[in-house]
Amino acid sequence: MTARMMIVALLLWSVIAAAPVMAVASVTDEVKKTVDEVVRIVSDKELKKPQNEQKRRRELKAAIGRNFDYGEMAQRSMGRHWKERSPAERKEFTQLFETLLENSYAGKIESYNQEKIVYLKETAEGEYAEVKSKVVTARRDEYSLDYRLLNKGGRWMIYDIVIEGVSLVSNYRNQFNKIIIGQGYGELVKKLRTKSEEIKAP
Repeated sequence: MTARMMIVALLLWSVIAAAPVMAVASVTDEVKKTVDEVVRIVSDKELKKPQNEQKRRRELKAAIGRNFDYGEMAQRSMGRHWKERSPAERKEFTQLFETLLENSYAGKIESYNQEKIVYLKETAEGEYAEVKSKVVTARRDEYSLDYRLLNKGGRWMIYDIVIEGVSLVSNYRNQFNKIIIGQGYGELVKKLRTKSEEIKAP
């Protein structure tokens, strides 16, 4: 995944939120509401002030993490190695994974620069739904973003984002699998812990 594609992913990670199970169109409606909230936060002049950085980050993290299914994504990113983990290990991994995603992307979202999001199509089949969109930059570059959602308990939850045809879950799964096979699960957790502490550091 190129750095440019990743920046787009970081910016848009927060645009998916859950929606009550209604007509298919409601999925996109809820996505738009969340987009508006994120844009409001990153565009707020008061929140942009240095003294309001912590407040801005809290609001961004809340918007990013609202109804985002970190547990589902963590499990899918672990792939076949998930079943080998104990309940305690699964819980720790999910928490580390959440910290990695939520905090890393919060910083990148703040680089928002009036990119336009165009919603193209959405489909739903059983408990799964997908919203297709594209991002248009100020320089008129375009990137495709497909959001995959899962219906859990009557709510639509994001579990993957496909950027220019590249699944974020698959991308992480390949990285994690390589580390586990080559160095062991303990080394993967160590790397995630280290990264988590770096993110949390002021």
